[in-house]
Amino acid sequence: MQQLKIYQSLWAMELRRPGVPERGHDRNFEMIVEAGYDGVCLDPSVDDLPKYRTAVPYIERHGLGSMVNLFPRQSADMKPLLEFARDIGAAKVNTIGQVMPVSVAGAIPLIYRWMDQAAALGIDLLFETHRDSLLNDLYYTLEVLDAVPELKLTADLSHFVLEREFQLPLSRRDHGYLQRIHERTDCFQGRVASREQIQVQIGFEQHAPWVALFKELWKEGLRSWRARNAPDATCVFLCELGPPPYAITDGSRNELSDRWLEALMIRDWVREIWAELDREIGHAPGAAG
Repeated sequence: MQQLKIYQSLWAMELRRPGVPERGHDRNFEMIVEAGYDGVCLDPSVDDLPKYRTAVPYIERHGLGSMVNLFPRQSADMKPLLEFARDIGAAKVNTIGQVMPVSVAGAIPLIYRWMDQAAALGIDLLFETHRDSLLNDLYYTLEVLDAVPELKLTADLSHFVLEREFQLPLSRRDHGYLQRIHERTDCFQGRVASREQIQVQIGFEQHAPWVALFKELWKEGLRSWRARNAPDATCVFLCELGPPPYAITDGSRNELSDRWLEALMIRDWVREIWAELDREIGHAPGAAG
């Protein structure tokens, strides 16, 4: 039976509050475990590898899964980053490449080189659309998907919504573009954006239409994933509510909402969506449970 695993971002555990010390790994991992997350995501560049290696014993001690978002700043960075991912047994390995050819033609050999390096280490490398990165925007990503049919994505839909300044209700054209993203997605990341802001407060009434959009899109993406994957496959969904300046702050640099509680809300929404899809599959004629 297909399974859903929900991870928490270690980056998202950072507070960045004026006058408030950061929590250490002990407390961060206690919170992650107590909240029932299945794993943790690490976000290393080559320079950050020593810092993230200090988190690995905590992942192992608590029996958590791991995934990584790799940030290679030059092509040669990919090999040590992939080796780190292999060494910690990461369930999903995603890259937000900081090498950015202007043309799709320039990106193709780089993408294949990185995919080949990953395959040599037994890794299926995923790519994420993220502003100021290799897959900078929706249209560029769609062109790359046509040019590299083997490429699979990690979908953080907030970047598409923001950089294209999607309007509500979502147009048929834009909805169709996102369906193409769903068809090539192997891992999901969760935050809610609007057409002006990358990360909105999900409990504020004015953001309710954007929350509804993301719930709808996550359900479509997860339904697509389930239809394309084996009956015993595991889907990873990452809660990734970033600290300031991702999180909006007031004039005293205090956040406007509680990101920890919001991540738990997103986690619960995704679990509910998964359960709804379970019921869909269970009610389908001839479907196995």
